[in-house]
Amino acid sequence: MILRTFVFSLAVVLTSCKYSASVGDNDVSYSSFGDSITADHAISKEDLFSKYESMKEGDTLKVKFSSQINDVCQKKGCWMNVDLGKGQAAFVKFKDYGFFMPLNAKGEEVVVNGKAFLSIESIEEQKHYAKDAGKSQASIDSITTPLKSYSFVADGVLIKNNEK
Repeated sequence: MILRTFVFSLAVVLTSCKYSASVGDNDVSYSSFGDSITADHAISKEDLFSKYESMKEGDTLKVKFSSQINDVCQKKGCWMNVDLGKGQAAFVKFKDYGFFMPLNAKGEEVVVNGKAFLSIESIEEQKHYAKDAGKSQASIDSITTPLKSYSFVADGVLIKNNEK
């Protein structure tokens, strides 16, 4: 019992670590989730979208990119949608469900590291995710066709701290 409590406490500490980076003359601080990553060499969301446009189903790409969180699962933070520009978004899940995002992370700037791929979401999956996001029943009922999805499995995420 004591060992289980210790392991759980250690997991909580490790998934809520802080990471600080110096960018130019500005200090930027991040909250780190999952694997330890840095913000260095992250491509833009527009560059990632360009890469998605040239992919076909079954392709994968290891990449690190920066963006903004559009939406987070409101049940436990087990997925998020991030902006790709041009009205598009990537659906991000977390490797092996090893970590989750804070439920209040919508609108935050992030750096995401992992694998990008295309997938086709069934009607049932889309309705499930819409329900998790707290969408209205009318919105859920309006889902009637499979959807080509820009998908991502993240192994590490940094959320920029808004220090004021």
